[in-house]
Amino acid sequence: MTLPPGAWSSQRHWHGHEDEFVYVFEGEITLVEEQGRIALCAGECAAFPKGTGNGHHLINESSETAVYLEIGSRHPDDLTTCLDIDLQSANSDGRFVHKDGKPYVESCGAAAR
Repeated sequence: MTLPPGAWSSQRHWHGHEDEFVYVFEGEITLVEEQGRIALCAGECAAFPKGTGNGHHLINESSETAVYLEIGSRHPDDLTTCLDIDLQSANSDGRFVHKDGKPYVESCGAAAR
């Protein structure tokens, strides 16, 4: 993955059925999770066990593009939950829904037809 200056990897999230791991090859990224923020430099890594509720994401706060490897299983039963916004996504169907399971309304009035 490449992460340009100022970019986020995703919304802060956690996985129900999937461990996740990142390894930084080039540059510096800031890991943001429940315990706070930590800089990860080239040669450093972080792991996120499934089911913990510890939301995480990466931000490039430097002036150089960062390059990192992201590893996850893409487990078919995984449910990704975002902590700071009302969003969940299941690998089984790839849909984005509210945390209460209700789907987002389609744009341009398509759902009202």
